[in-house]
Amino acid sequence: MAATIFRAKISSPFTVGRRRLARLFTNQNRDSASASSTDIPLLQKLLKAPISSIQATLDSELSHDSTEFPSAALLSSLNTSAPHKANLVIEWKLEKLTKDDKKNHDCYAHLVSLCEKIRNLQIALFIFTSMEARGIKPTPSVFNALISTSLSSGNLLTALSLFEIMKGSDDKRPNSDTYNAFISSYAKLGNKNATESWVAAKKAAGFSTDAQTYGFLIQCCIKSKSYEDAQNYFDETMLAGLMPNESAFQNMLLMYCQLRNRFRVKEILRLLPNSKWRIDLNVAKRVLVFYQELGVVEELEELIVILTEADQTSAVLSLVYCSLIRLYADKDRLDDVEYAVGRMLKNGGSFSCEEDVEKVICCYFRKEAYDRLDLFLACTKDYYKLTRSIYDLLGAGYRRAGLLEKLNVLVSEMKLAGFK
Repeated sequence: MAATIFRAKISSPFTVGRRRLARLFTNQNRDSASASSTDIPLLQKLLKAPISSIQATLDSELSHDSTEFPSAALLSSLNTSAPHKANLVIEWKLEKLTKDDKKNHDCYAHLVSLCEKIRNLQIALFIFTSMEARGIKPTPSVFNALISTSLSSGNLLTALSLFEIMKGSDDKRPNSDTYNAFISSYAKLGNKNATESWVAAKKAAGFSTDAQTYGFLIQCCIKSKSYEDAQNYFDETMLAGLMPNESAFQNMLLMYCQLRNRFRVKEILRLLPNSKWRIDLNVAKRVLVFYQELGVVEELEELIVILTEADQTSAVLSLVYCSLIRLYADKDRLDDVEYAVGRMLKNGGSFSCEEDVEKVICCYFRKEAYDRLDLFLACTKDYYKLTRSIYDLLGAGYRRAGLLEKLNVLVSEMKLAGFK
């Protein structure tokens, strides 16, 4: 069987007094948890180690039975900088499976699927033949992993050969995941005809069109600029009683922002609280750019409520709050600025860039609200380190207003902060 496969070509609200504002600004809970990965130290060691020491490094760092290693994330990161080392990690893992005499098909399927991450079909086929040589019969999951690796490597011929082998067998016939591998591959290319053909073949084989399949169709239609079809597939998903997957949600949001369809953007966003989706930071930025271009504060206020109910990350919430604060500042709605800043800090958010802080400061100067500016600065310093640019802006504002006493205090603060 392996020989047959190898013959295939492999290519490689809002007025707020000072007292209320102070109450909002103080005693805020900050999100102190930081994401960390146990893979990072090992990744650094593998990157520093010479090629000849990779296996020794893995032996010293990992227990004898590291069933969950290697992770896809570590392998992808390693492959970006040192592809040959990523290959050696796969070979090390295969050697461990062989020595331990493990005949767990899931372990081999996982190892083959990792080859997809580094787009190395040769190693995937070597793992496959190693299985057969040890008398381990490949399961549909192993075949599916090998098909996905073939497709990610751009070798359609090998993928189709594997598919035909599965169709001709009794114990490893193509399943839903097999068809999805082809559907996903063509969807990423934006090949609408091929994607829809494989979806039709999946239906003909007796498999239903699930949320994942609809997600691939939507991805393909957007990639091929067939926006109406993408909307139809999304609506079809909902009519079928299925909750679109996270990928479909993100893609539809981006599409409607591109089409400047304000109504549909709101409609999609309102699905968030009833789902388990996480909105990607880059997608959130695109939505906010769209809202900022429209200058619609109502949508941003509603978006904050939606994201809070949907338990989204503090990073995304901070991004929305800052966009709202910028819009209020540009409109000189100082009371609303202060209220929004207070809510942001209360919910664990903070300013992420100096431009946002500068816009707020400019709003205070235009309103000649100097005492309120002092309060804002006193509270914000606990959450955001003032930059040289912000100090210069404050200095220029105080000079223009003739506030020499405040200017002298500012100069002293700058010296303490290390600015001359």
